[in-house]
Amino acid sequence: MRISATAAAASAVLGGALVLGLTAVPAAQAAPAADAAACTTDAFGIAGKYGEFVLGDDVHTPDAEGAVAVGGNADFRGGFSAANELTAAEVDALPGRASLVVRGDLLNGSSVTAVMKGNAVVGGKVSDRALEMHSGTFSKNAGLIDFDAEFGKLRSYSAALAKEPATGGTEVKLSGSKLTLEGGNTTRNIFEVTAEQLEGAKDVYLKVPAGATAIVNVSGTTYDMAKAGTTGFFLSGGQDYVLDDKLQSASDGKVRARLLWNFPDATAVTKSSQAAWPGSVLAPKAHLELGTGAPVNGSVWVASLHGSGGAETHHFPFTGCLPETGETPPPATPTPGNTPGTTPPVTGTPSTPASTPPASGTPSGSPSESAPATPAPSQSTTPGGKDGDLASTGSSGTIPLAIGTVVVLAAGAGLTVAARRRSKRA
Repeated sequence: MRISATAAAASAVLGGALVLGLTAVPAAQAAPAADAAACTTDAFGIAGKYGEFVLGDDVHTPDAEGAVAVGGNADFRGGFSAANELTAAEVDALPGRASLVVRGDLLNGSSVTAVMKGNAVVGGKVSDRALEMHSGTFSKNAGLIDFDAEFGKLRSYSAALAKEPATGGTEVKLSGSKLTLEGGNTTRNIFEVTAEQLEGAKDVYLKVPAGATAIVNVSGTTYDMAKAGTTGFFLSGGQDYVLDDKLQSASDGKVRARLLWNFPDATAVTKSSQAAWPGSVLAPKAHLELGTGAPVNGSVWVASLHGSGGAETHHFPFTGCLPETGETPPPATPTPGNTPGTTPPVTGTPSTPASTPPASGTPSGSPSESAPATPAPSQSTTPGGKDGDLASTGSSGTIPLAIGTVVVLAAGAGLTVAARRRSKRA
């Protein structure tokens, strides 16, 4: 039977409609869901640019590899150096390119305070020997950084982080003197731990996917690493555990760089241990006692600080994905054989920071703390945006495409009937 050109065209339209109906709908269903995880990498603002950011007095020797900002007096009379590991871009990002900022007095004694990269800014007196500047300049200015305002933000954000629920699928397990923290979310894992659990750990094991952020919210007003005699922090990015040290870390440092220890209510955090402490420490109400042992491999944001000997701060800036106010990523699906554990909820009310006992020879009269800002109210978002579940399944575009397919099919059928009638008349 001969088919006219009109009929052939109608058949082509019909075939195209069938192809459209078969291919367009699955394509819409396969569309990726929108990422519901809010993420900020600059949650700490100015404080995040400094390896040591201290509201009150900082009594420290022998060095800090990153930038140092002190809101009180800096007592470096045992000898001190700062900023040796900063890159040029990191120096340029600092306020006034100042890698050493002291709002109060800088006490050198008979020792040298060397600023290896960047400038130095001091508000009060510089005693005895002058600063040793290697590539920058020195100036007097007590107002370069508003420490009271910045710590108001830090306290508020620390409290907001503590209210974030533990990520689905995370596990916290204390077995004897071994504490294991494990999470499978590829974006962010939030753990809830009590200071008592942490103080009972001689060894701490943390495992998250390489590149994922880990936030350990620690409840309680005091934490003393010496109680258990903690000897090691072991990290894993999905492979074998690695004992963290300056020259070795899991997944080439990706786990350490995105690890944050949050102590929202602590007034005293003591790291008297020979174990390097990986990750950054946010304890904006606390005095941090670094002791004389191993370093912190990350940044510290604390109310006051004391440390000597090997108790340095190493330059491993925090680069994790932190939640915007109240927003967390969707729960991760637990992997087979990994049963999610439960952890005690954060209890207690925020306490007023205790006064820091001054070290021998440390001047008193640190600037007073301002009242903490009220945390912004939590907000939640529906995965996939305003379309809700439709966006996550890909079905939001299915109905319009299906209707369009029906219309094209009807038009194709009409053309076919008309072509056959003309064929019979001929």
